[in-house]
Amino acid sequence: MTERVALLVTHTGRKDSTDHARTVARDLIAAGFSVRVVAEEADDLDLSGVTPISGVCAAQGAEIVFALGGDGTLLRAAELARPEGAPLLGINLGKVGFLAEAEIADLDSAVRDVVAREYSVEERLTIDVTAELAGEVIAESWALNEVSVEKGSRERMLELLVDVDGRPLSRYGCDGVVCATPTGSTAYAFSAGGPVVWPRVEALLLVPISAHALFSRPLVTAPDSTIQITIDPYTEHALMSCDGRRVFALPPGAQVTVRRGALPVRVARLRPRPFTDRLVAKFGLPVEGWRAHGQRHATGH
Repeated sequence: MTERVALLVTHTGRKDSTDHARTVARDLIAAGFSVRVVAEEADDLDLSGVTPISGVCAAQGAEIVFALGGDGTLLRAAELARPEGAPLLGINLGKVGFLAEAEIADLDSAVRDVVAREYSVEERLTIDVTAELAGEVIAESWALNEVSVEKGSRERMLELLVDVDGRPLSRYGCDGVVCATPTGSTAYAFSAGGPVVWPRVEALLLVPISAHALFSRPLVTAPDSTIQITIDPYTEHALMSCDGRRVFALPPGAQVTVRRGALPVRVARLRPRPFTDRLVAKFGLPVEGWRAHGQRHATGH
């Protein structure tokens, strides 16, 4: 019988996170799994029977990657799961937790579903990004949520030219731009005024940040579009951030090219519910009001 392997990634800075991680690890080990933990987290977890592992190959051969924490923990886990194509299961221990599949109250049932292989897997579109200066590559990375190009100093605006599919679109004097996936539409792009896009939609988003331009609306492009952002040679230096985790300094004149990622992130779904319900729950959207009262009066209740 093939060994079943799980990788556990958690927010060890919080005691409740490490307690929950220990519970998950013990339950998986009891079910016959070989459980790996990120080596840097092993001392905090203080759990026998697990295998500390480090490096980009931590998820190699893993059946599933558990991420216990907030969206930051899940993004960290995604860095390990994506290269190996391992499904990623997020258990939300934070506040909003849009990326997580389950809440802490569902922890026990989530583990049982994984043990019984009662979950499906969906692929989330990612972004690949390359930064060049005078034809030389100076940075390469990827993102599940978004890539942002922002001014490096508070005092000055950033002057940017945006091209889409090889054609110039607009020049912006702005604080920056966000290029996001549908998964990331509820993250930084949302804060910058972008639209909420259902995760199963295949598209790329472009959202200017505080742009001083007549045309500064958020844009939704085709999933195979190429977006290029050129920093004016006479402007300030900029910063490129990928999921808020990988940050690169960009000199004036740099060109940033954003396109669909070659590798998706595979997300485990337990009991999928409509994205509409998730939006209502996470943002506390009002869905009851005069219509509900009217219906009660109409039916005599």
